[in-house]
Amino acid sequence: MNEGRARQEEIYLGGLRGRKPAVPIDAQQLERKAQKKMSRRGFAYIAGSAGLESTTAANRESFERWRIVPRILHDVSSRDVSVELFGRRLPAPFLLAPIGALEMAHRDADLAAAKAAAAEGIPAIFSNQASVAMETCATAMGDAPRWFQLYWSTSDELVESLVQRAEACGCEAIIVTLDTTMFGWRPRDLDLAFLPFVYAQGIAQYTSDPIFRRLVEAHESESLGPVTPRAVLSLIALARRYPGSFSSNLRSRRPIAGVRQFVQTYSRPWLSWRDLPFLRERTKLPIVLKGVLHPDDARLALENEVDGLIVSNHGGRQVDGALGAIDALPPIVEAVGDRIPVLLDSGIRGGADAFKALAIGARAVLIGRPYAYGLAIAGERGVREVIRNFVAELDLTLGLAGCTSVRDLAPTNLQRVG
Repeated sequence: MNEGRARQEEIYLGGLRGRKPAVPIDAQQLERKAQKKMSRRGFAYIAGSAGLESTTAANRESFERWRIVPRILHDVSSRDVSVELFGRRLPAPFLLAPIGALEMAHRDADLAAAKAAAAEGIPAIFSNQASVAMETCATAMGDAPRWFQLYWSTSDELVESLVQRAEACGCEAIIVTLDTTMFGWRPRDLDLAFLPFVYAQGIAQYTSDPIFRRLVEAHESESLGPVTPRAVLSLIALARRYPGSFSSNLRSRRPIAGVRQFVQTYSRPWLSWRDLPFLRERTKLPIVLKGVLHPDDARLALENEVDGLIVSNHGGRQVDGALGAIDALPPIVEAVGDRIPVLLDSGIRGGADAFKALAIGARAVLIGRPYAYGLAIAGERGVREVIRNFVAELDLTLGLAGCTSVRDLAPTNLQRVG
């Protein structure tokens, strides 16, 4: 497998015919171009982080402290970047992270991302806050791998329904996101007084769920509150986005009742280790905990017989001043050993970052904001190019470091500085 050279040749030879990549290769240019394509609100939501955004900065600073130490005169003419996760062989150690309200990036939203992941053979993790129902994305993906991210809501009945739907549409793991039982303090969104979910963006998994719809029906008769010009405009916007015809939504109270129900249902700050058996009893799929940063939590996860961990600070979106994700990785890998796979999320901006995470002990990494930016710029094609660029850089970095397989990477391939 020589994905790096193949991608280079495709780009360089395309230049002879006047073709350039659909999305910028450089991470900063990718973000800047996406910003020009997106609305102010949409970009603020996807790009923004908590507080002073120091955790997002720490993610990048911590990656910079880990330096690759190349070795020379090794035969690296053939390289293998494939990995195995939960019994499935993947062509590369990447997954698309769950990102909510992708309709703010592109009208095709999660469907375009799912198709791109399927085309490249890597798992898409369906967001609980998706703009497209998981069944629609699963149908478009065929037999390609997909996982489901679960936000544990206030309704256990809804949790059970979402998990059953994920199993029915072929998801191969349940990712329980644990660092977002409340929204972090996000100044970019607060300054705009904007949260996509209250405008019925990013709630497709809910509005397509029979349990959630039943909960909504119970509240449709409630008062809408004071009628103001702004409230009327908001109701019109909701009527356009909420499932059903525009005219029927305007006549009914369902859209506003649905948004209210989401707000009441979404957050569960009292979630604890005691709740995990409920999920284990209701699914045979691997359960992976996302948001782990402390080795003691990794040990507790082992005691609770979970199947995998994702080291993540939610891309800096939840706690300002938190530890950079890759700095949290070594003690967690040490605590877990080879008993369950550990993945890394937060701060990955290219294949060289993935190399570092894999060398420390991660089994795979999640691509987050970069693919959302690719989506904003060029839809499905943009997401595919971002994935291919990450795989290509990892492949070339692997060979140039004197390695032939990601499975052989070890901390000795790195040196920590500073």
